[in-house]
Amino acid sequence: MVETPLSFWIGFNFAVIVLLVLDLTVLNRKQHVASMLESILTTLVWVTLAVGFGGWVTYEEGWEKGSEFFAGYVIEYSLSVDNLFLFVMIFASFQIAQEQQRRLLFWGVIGALLMRGAMIGAGTALLDRFEWVIYLFGAYILYAGVGMLRHKAGAEIKVERHWVMRFSQRFLPLSRHNDGLHFFVREEGRLKFTRLFIVLLMVELTDLVFALDSIPAIFGVTTDPFIVYTSNVCAILGLRSLYFVLAGAVKNLVYLHIGLAVVLIFIGMKMVCGGFFHVSTVASLTIVGTILGVSVVASLVKTAGKRG
Repeated sequence: MVETPLSFWIGFNFAVIVLLVLDLTVLNRKQHVASMLESILTTLVWVTLAVGFGGWVTYEEGWEKGSEFFAGYVIEYSLSVDNLFLFVMIFASFQIAQEQQRRLLFWGVIGALLMRGAMIGAGTALLDRFEWVIYLFGAYILYAGVGMLRHKAGAEIKVERHWVMRFSQRFLPLSRHNDGLHFFVREEGRLKFTRLFIVLLMVELTDLVFALDSIPAIFGVTTDPFIVYTSNVCAILGLRSLYFVLAGAVKNLVYLHIGLAVVLIFIGMKMVCGGFFHVSTVASLTIVGTILGVSVVASLVKTAGKRG
C-alpha cells in the first residue's frame, strides 16, 4: 500500500478545523431557525467542497483513488440518511426546538469525527496485520444488510424505555428544567445534566451504531486509510445541513431503507467474494448510485398521491 504523504493528512485536518471554527463562530454565531433555502444552500456548499476535494484527490493520486473517494463518499452520505430519520424521531420524542437541534447536531458532528477517526484507525491496523479480517467485515455487512431489509422503516422509538434514558435517570444527576441550549446547569450547588445532554448522548450512540455499518462498507471499496477517512469526514460535515433539508421529507422516502439494505448486501458480497472475482470501483459506484436512485424515485412515485 502506498502511504499518503503526511502533508496531505495535516492539510486536510487543518482545513476541517478551519471550517468547523468558521461554522461555529461566524456562520452560526447567533442561534436561529434555518430556513429551507439556507439549509439547501449550505448542503450544496458542503457537497461542492467534497466534490472539489475529490477532484483534487483525482488530480494528485489518479482516477482510481478519486473514484474510490467518491464511492466512499456516496456510501457514507446515503447511509447517513437512515441515521437522520432516527434523529428526527429522537428530537420529536424529546420535543427539541430547531435552534436546539442545530446545537445538538454541531456537537454530534464533533463527536462523530472523533469516534470515526478512532474506528478507521483501528480497522486499518487490523487489515494491515490480518488481511483475512476483510472477510469478517464483509460477512458483518451482509448480516447488517439483511437485517435492514427485515427492519420496519419508521419504527417508533420508545424514549422512556431506551437504555440510555434508564441509565441517565438512575446514575446521573439530572436537572428538572429544560435549560435552553445548555448541556449542564448548576442547581442547589450541584452540577447537573440537562435534557439536552441526554439527547446528545443518544445522538452520539446512534451515530456509533451506524458507523459500525458504514465504515466497514467503505473498506469494501478501498483499504486506503486516507481515502476511507476523508470520504467519511466529508460526508459527516454535510450531515447537519442535510438533516434540515430532509427532516420533513424523509418520511416520504419509504423505499430508501430497502435501497440502503441492497447497497450493504452488494458491498458485503463484494468483500466476501473478493478473492474470486473483482468489481472495479467505477462499477461499484455506478451500481450503488443506480440502487439508491431507483429507491428514491420509487419512493417519490409511491408517495406522490399522499403529498398531493
